[in-house]
Amino acid sequence: MSAVEPEMTARPPAAPHRRLGAHVYRRPPEPVVFPEAEEVPETNRHLELRTALYLILKRELAHAATLGSDQFVYWDPTTPRKRLAPDAFVRLGAPHRTFRTWKTWLHGAPDLGVEIVSESDEGEPAWEEKLERYRAAGIREVVRFDPDDGARPIRVWDALDGDLVERSPDDPDLCACETLGLWWTVVEDPSVGPMLRLARDREGRELLPTPDEAAAKEREAAAKEREAAAKAREAEAEAREANRKLQAELDALRAELAQATGKQTPR
Repeated sequence: MSAVEPEMTARPPAAPHRRLGAHVYRRPPEPVVFPEAEEVPETNRHLELRTALYLILKRELAHAATLGSDQFVYWDPTTPRKRLAPDAFVRLGAPHRTFRTWKTWLHGAPDLGVEIVSESDEGEPAWEEKLERYRAAGIREVVRFDPDDGARPIRVWDALDGDLVERSPDDPDLCACETLGLWWTVVEDPSVGPMLRLARDREGRELLPTPDEAAAKEREAAAKEREAAAKAREAEAEAREANRKLQAELDALRAELAQATGKQTPR
């Protein structure tokens, strides 16, 4: 009886060592160019609404988030056609820095994107198409603000199971900004009309200030501080004067007492 030889397991051939760049090529590689800007008309009203929101966000979050406004967001490294340009966006996790374009494969997807509806949106993709771009880019919370829609100026979508799903108009927390732990609200601005703002409370009483509002509050606080300091100095001066008069009266009384005592001393 002959011994059975063990069956040998065949090993796959080793992958050849790739010497990239060591060959002769018919042409150089063509880099993918990602444009930084595109000429798109923008109304003055839209510019002011967009800029105000961006500056509010930057003042509040620059220490802990990167902020963008109207810069291209790219999510596919193979083509510059897959892009969008939110009126404002926030990426949490790192202090603010300047950038030309936002590439999600390098920096991650923004956590929050905001669109402000404008007359200049003519020629822009339809909202459903734009919303699909937000979904493809991986943005987790999308806010759409229409200043001319008195009934539903604020609409919000959340990323759920790979989809962007709109919150119901009946949702009691419709205006909650889950990304930032704040609340969306609409404030009537005397120059531009309805303006999208953020507040710390549901009712929208404790607004995040614009830089101008913050500067005005700082000036008001400084003026009150100067006024309080002036009143304190005035009160101190009045107290010193009262003490001086009291001391003078005491000295006069002591003198009178000494004089009266001297007259009553027997000889």
